[in-house]
Amino acid sequence: MKTYSGILLETNKDRFKSPVYSIKSVHVDKLRANEYNPNSVAPPEMELLYNSIKEDGYTMPIVVYYREKDDIYEIVDGFHRYSVMLNYKDIYERENGYLPCSVIEKPIGERMASTIRHNRARGSHNVELMSNIVAELTEMGKSDGWIRKHLGMSADELLRLKQITGLADLFRDNEFSRSWEI
Repeated sequence: MKTYSGILLETNKDRFKSPVYSIKSVHVDKLRANEYNPNSVAPPEMELLYNSIKEDGYTMPIVVYYREKDDIYEIVDGFHRYSVMLNYKDIYERENGYLPCSVIEKPIGERMASTIRHNRARGSHNVELMSNIVAELTEMGKSDGWIRKHLGMSADELLRLKQITGLADLFRDNEFSRSWEI
């Protein structure tokens, strides 16, 4: 066991190590947005985020997945912090174009779930994009229970999102009772 700032750290290699303990500095040119993030931020909140980064610096890393074949880092969480770097020259220059990144190693379905968990812990979502993610996860074979657990949804919320997409396939494995009998 080691201590760090009075905190006892496990040194056993078999123990889980949170990615935040291995922050990597990545140039903004090596980062790409994912195609599935349903989160949006209104202009006043983006201005607030800019002011926060301007005053406090980057206090939270961008969560990324390294795509080796493309040699890029796909953003799982932190798209708006990344956008501040792209859209504000003073921030770009101060940071020399580099962002702190925390790298996760997960397959696409797990990354999608990570994005939703990160977003839901802080804000709201675009309903149409959330419906599309539910459709994609269902098409990947993820069960309703898996989706509810990993995306933090109630059964009613999941049902509403499935109804929005209008895809009968999303309901193909569900059992339905008869509303009435003659």
